[in-house]
Amino acid sequence: MLVSLVLLLLGALAAVVTPRLMARAEWPEREPVVALWVWQCVVAGVLLSFALSMTFSAAAAWQAVRGHVFAPAPHAVVEAYALAAYGPWSAVMAVLLALGGVWTAAMLTREIRRVRLERGRRRAELLVRSPLMPGEEPGSGRLVVLEGERPDAWWLPGAAPRLVITTAALGRLKGRQLDAVLAHEQGHANARHDWLLNCSTALASGFPQVPVFAAFRGEMHRLVELAADDTASRRFGRLTIALALVELNEERGVFGPCPTPDAQMPLRVNRLLAPAGRLTAGRRLRLTAAATLLPAIPLLVAFVPALSALG
Repeated sequence: MLVSLVLLLLGALAAVVTPRLMARAEWPEREPVVALWVWQCVVAGVLLSFALSMTFSAAAAWQAVRGHVFAPAPHAVVEAYALAAYGPWSAVMAVLLALGGVWTAAMLTREIRRVRLERGRRRAELLVRSPLMPGEEPGSGRLVVLEGERPDAWWLPGAAPRLVITTAALGRLKGRQLDAVLAHEQGHANARHDWLLNCSTALASGFPQVPVFAAFRGEMHRLVELAADDTASRRFGRLTIALALVELNEERGVFGPCPTPDAQMPLRVNRLLAPAGRLTAGRRLRLTAAATLLPAIPLLVAFVPALSALG
């Protein structure tokens, strides 16, 4: 039971402390890809801590669960966990954590369903606005040009992904700016950023009071755009993608003095025009390795009694 409490406290501590530490750090803006990996590892570690805590609590509360969890373990290992000492409290903790797991699965299912419905609606709308020409096969091209007065471009993921761009955007983007925008959207597709956004939205919607999940959603929306900007800038230059972003968003008022829903756009442009130096390769490697080890911490805590007993 003590292991269950330690794992529960470990997950809660990571859920509260991590957003504050990441908010103070300056390196995520310089290395958005590394920051994306760090956030994924942190959330995985939090979820794993809660899942292991639920498992040990259930094993302490019910003999049937204990028999399955510790079936191949020697008697000394089972005794090292002192599972029989906190029966009633173990059952309460196990039930609460199990309900949290069921709620998480429900939120993920709801988000997947919502995304599929939204994607189907947008594809139907796209087919109406840009019908197939005679002899054209569905899915034969990935680029779709729409007639529209508003300059815009977006990636529509799915089984048959589409890159959609309006005629107004084609008229405003000059030279390599169009190629830079296409590379930006292609960067989203190659990295499967839609999966990150969907998972973060599901967790934040299901547990809005948990700081790490709320911060996870906000940072995913910000970091995936920075990462796609970097992908485009490496091929076509920072100035090119910055000018393309200005051309696409200038008429939306995002560069004015009043706050807008897309307030990150001026920050993205400024970051491209006045970039901070990247971290050294060694520091990027250390951050990546440290983040990869984060989910191993709850596993290590879970196996400490067993290793001590066997030792």
